[in-house]
Amino acid sequence: MKVLYMGTPDFAVAPLQALVKAGHTVVGVLTQPDKPKGRGMQMSISAVKACALELGLPVYQPETLKDRAILPLLEETQPDAIAVVAYGKFLPAYVRKFPRYGCINVHGSLLPKYRGAGPIQAAVINGDPVTGVTTMHMGREIDTGDMILKAETPISQEDTAETVFDRLAVMGAELLVETLRQLEQGTAPRIPQDHSQATYAPMLTRDDARIDWSLSAQTIYDRVRGMYPWPGAFTEAGAAVMKLFEFSKTETVTDAAPGTVVSTGDAGMEIACGDGKTLMIARLQPPGKKAMAVRDYLRGNKLPERLGVKIDG
Repeated sequence: MKVLYMGTPDFAVAPLQALVKAGHTVVGVLTQPDKPKGRGMQMSISAVKACALELGLPVYQPETLKDRAILPLLEETQPDAIAVVAYGKFLPAYVRKFPRYGCINVHGSLLPKYRGAGPIQAAVINGDPVTGVTTMHMGREIDTGDMILKAETPISQEDTAETVFDRLAVMGAELLVETLRQLEQGTAPRIPQDHSQATYAPMLTRDDARIDWSLSAQTIYDRVRGMYPWPGAFTEAGAAVMKLFEFSKTETVTDAAPGTVVSTGDAGMEIACGDGKTLMIARLQPPGKKAMAVRDYLRGNKLPERLGVKIDG
C-alpha cells in the first residue's frame, strides 16, 4: 500500500518504522517545521524527521495545511492511505478525503476516553488500571472519528507516563500495520464513538506539576508518575522551588499538616499528605543544580518544616 505518513514526536517514530518493515511504500513523511531549541537557539529537527532521513524517505515540512497547501503533494504521491500519529496540526477536509482508505490516526488512549493532546499522562495521573491505543478514521473534529481497532495494556503502580508512552508507541505501531492490512482486505470494522462517554485530556503545563500536599498520598503519587519526565513534579521549599524525584508510598500514618517533613534519613524525606499518610522522596533538584539524593543535600543544607508553602526572599 502507498502510505503518506504524518507525525512529529518520539511517539510517532515506531509506527513509521513499522510501516517500512511491513513492506508498505511510504511515499513521503510530513512533520512539523524545524524549531530553535536550547540556550543557543539552534535549529532542532523532530524525531520523525530524523527517523525518515535515516530511512531515506522524502521529508516535507509545510508551514500550513490550509488553502489546499499540500494538494499538489497529494496529487503527485497518490497515497492509498494517510497515516497520522501525533502530527500536531488538524487535517482539512481536502486532505482527509483524498486517499481511498482515508486518513488513519493512531491515538494513545482507549477512545472515547481521553481525547486531546495528553491522553497517556491523564491515564496515569487518574490512576487508571488500564489504557491502550486506538486506530480511527479522522473526522471533522479532533479525536472524534469512527474507531477501527484497539489494544490494551495494564498500568502498574510502578509505571510512569514515560514507561506507558514507550509501550503504547510499540503497540500503536503494530496496531497501525494491522489496521492497514484489514482496510486493504475489506475486513476492518468501523465503530462510531459514544460521544457521551468522551473525556478530554489537554496538554500539560508546568504549573500542573506543582504538588498540592493537601491531596491524598495516592493521588499525589499518581500525579507525580503522570508528570514524569515532563513537566516534572516540584514544590516550594522555603524561598526555593525544588523538583522532586523517586517517590514511594509508606505505611506511616500522621496527624501532621500536609507538606510537613515528617522524617529524613538515608531513604530520603518523608512528607505528610492530606489524608494522614506520607510519601518518601529519595531525590531532589535545587534551583540551578543537578538532581541529587536527599541525604546528600541534607549534608550541607536544611529543609523547611513544611513544603509547599512559599516564603519570599
